[in-house]
Amino acid sequence: MANHDARAAHGIPQASSRPSSDAGARPAVVAPSAVSAADTPVLMGWGRLPAPGREVLGEDLVKLTKGAALTRGLGRSYGDSSLPARADDKVAATRMANRILRFDPATGVMRAEAGLSLVEINRIFIPRGWFSPVTPGTKFVTLGGMVASDIHGKNHHRDGCFGEHVRSLKMRLADDSVVECGPTALPDLFYATVGGMGLLGHILEVEFVLRPISSPWVWLESERVGNIAEYVAGLNRAAPVWPMTMGWIDCLSSGASLGRGILMAGRWATPDEAKIPPPRERLQVSLPVELPNWALNPVTARLFNTLFYWKHMDHHAAGLVAPDAFFYPLDAILEWNRGYGPRGFTQYQCVIPRRAGVEAVIEFMKLLTKFGGASPLCVIKDCGPEGKGLLSFPLEGTSIAVDMAVSPTIQHIVDRLNEFVIATGGRIYLTKDRFTRADHFRAMEPRLDAFLAAREKWDPQRRLRSAQSVRVFGDRA
Repeated sequence: MANHDARAAHGIPQASSRPSSDAGARPAVVAPSAVSAADTPVLMGWGRLPAPGREVLGEDLVKLTKGAALTRGLGRSYGDSSLPARADDKVAATRMANRILRFDPATGVMRAEAGLSLVEINRIFIPRGWFSPVTPGTKFVTLGGMVASDIHGKNHHRDGCFGEHVRSLKMRLADDSVVECGPTALPDLFYATVGGMGLLGHILEVEFVLRPISSPWVWLESERVGNIAEYVAGLNRAAPVWPMTMGWIDCLSSGASLGRGILMAGRWATPDEAKIPPPRERLQVSLPVELPNWALNPVTARLFNTLFYWKHMDHHAAGLVAPDAFFYPLDAILEWNRGYGPRGFTQYQCVIPRRAGVEAVIEFMKLLTKFGGASPLCVIKDCGPEGKGLLSFPLEGTSIAVDMAVSPTIQHIVDRLNEFVIATGGRIYLTKDRFTRADHFRAMEPRLDAFLAAREKWDPQRRLRSAQSVRVFGDRA
């Protein structure tokens, strides 16, 4: 069915081919004066650490990506995976190529351009009873980015990563040819692209399967948890019962309260439970100014954590919540990353394998507390089996993600955390990473040789590259 015919027949409106006016969906770009007086264009990831470079925009991705070294969506990767290796590298920005190409309401199969955002998918499809099979913690991401990062969510223990729900990709390769790949067509290219951080080719179109939902509301049950050992036990109890689980951890508490927090479990509400009007669009506000570096410090972080923990007055609570509040709580404050000040920040996300035991998770939390670099934003999730993507992040175990302000000791902190994670057999998430050393990543990633072999086959000249690939994989700068 043709593009407009498909949407008209099933009441699906066209996603705008212009960049969203929503401030939260704008790419992370800063004025040249923020970095140098030489008027050098600058790009940033969500961690607000800048690099010289510029984007080129257009609605025709096939034309736009010709000769490009890197594709970039909404700039929500925290580190340097969407930053150019060189200031003169062509960076193709996908966000104007955001059309829905076709949708089958009988099967949920949708094909769309890589620049289509999760914001638009949710706006169009939640009222019609459909939702992405996997969603990260922000809706300000594009389909291309969801594939390149092989994003995971609160339902990983049930449904795996996004790549497991992708049927086909249209890609422009490093030699400028355009191909279609999938689990059965060029599978080596497909599985190296899923989670491959955009280094195998430019993703032009994505075909995947939306999931039917029983209502536009989520049924949430939450409980206050006293420490990290109770937390891991609670996640293990919830996993067989609940399709979505996660929680917030106080990563600054210690002693008997080490790792205390709020454990949350959810599912889509049934029609009987959701006999109320659909949720209204959530009011969003922007953090109006960049806070000074001193605003977030150990005292203010501990105060926030204490208030947030005891705000959950009842030990156990249950009820209906809107999808945005459940899946994307931080998206309510646009440009919240300004809260870390001009120094910027990073997110350290790792997974501790189940086989390492709860003791390893406890020891990891002790390290975080000891280093004191953590912030109020620390999330814990239960992960299921490893996916097929050659660099897909999750493996069966416990994922912990913590935001940390950049400081003179940040490299030391990341090094020590990585050494511990390597010893447990775990790994870090490249989408969030800015400071992991190449030798540490090799030590934690047994699939790396297979990924590098795929790059050698499909891009022997390493024409596709990023600042991260220079740092982690040794590409030329």
